[in-house]
Amino acid sequence: METVVRVEGLVKTFGRTRALDGLDLEVAAGEVHGFLGPNGAGKSTTIRVLLGMLRASGTATVFGKDAWRDAVAIHRQVASVPGDVTLWPNLSGGETIDLLTRLRGGADPALRRRLLDDFRLDPRVKARAYSKGNRQKVALVAAFARRADLYVLDEPTSGLDPVMEEVFRAEVRRVRDDGAAVLLSSHILDEVQQLGDRVTIVRAGRSVETGTLAELRRLTRTRFRIAADLAPDRLERIEGVHDIVSDDGHLTFDVDGAAIPAVIAALDGARVTAITAEPPSLEELFLRQYGAAR
Repeated sequence: METVVRVEGLVKTFGRTRALDGLDLEVAAGEVHGFLGPNGAGKSTTIRVLLGMLRASGTATVFGKDAWRDAVAIHRQVASVPGDVTLWPNLSGGETIDLLTRLRGGADPALRRRLLDDFRLDPRVKARAYSKGNRQKVALVAAFARRADLYVLDEPTSGLDPVMEEVFRAEVRRVRDDGAAVLLSSHILDEVQQLGDRVTIVRAGRSVETGTLAELRRLTRTRFRIAADLAPDRLERIEGVHDIVSDDGHLTFDVDGAAIPAVIAALDGARVTAITAEPPSLEELFLRQYGAAR
């Protein structure tokens, strides 16, 4: 797939604080790329560099252009939504949407109408009267009302209720299916898990894991719980099996991805009456990564 965003060895300091410490990131056309990390990990700083708002050392290109030098040209192909939207208080929501979309050539009228309806946003209301959620909707409608080649979304569902979150997800899937790239920075891990084709986990300004959810799960452990006529020591001999607990006829244990075939083989002839295997959620992957660091 065509690479839309390429970041290599990105370094940014603010005084003595090193916000980015050699961060790497690659986003391809036609994918939703989840960008995960807690506050202070470097996500928003990376996004500001990609949008030409900050200058940093290393390589940061969008559509093959330098993110700093070619920012004006890049912005014609990019739609972005921040996590904390500030609007012009005396403009209505509709006027704001029209102003923002004109910067990229103007909105698609039919798409604009549909998005206003789907997001249940009254465009006649002045921005100063909007709640946080409605301010967020203005930015989302403006982003999705005209096609972009790259959508940069930094905590985009902040302030939205669950119904509107589902509308947002449908729009992300639509633009991805149209071939656009989506960089989705979010603390809502379930959201990234539902939408993300690939994920990059960031810690202390560095990328620590990148891959599809399936690839990341192979690097982590799966929780097994079985009811079987099986002695625990039969599992203990398998490299990659951890934390075996025997409780009321059940065995619970964690298994590294590479050891799963050996575990399945060990169950042969063990008179298994129940078995569950739960791959880790994205939240578990995230917490394990930071737990290991601590």
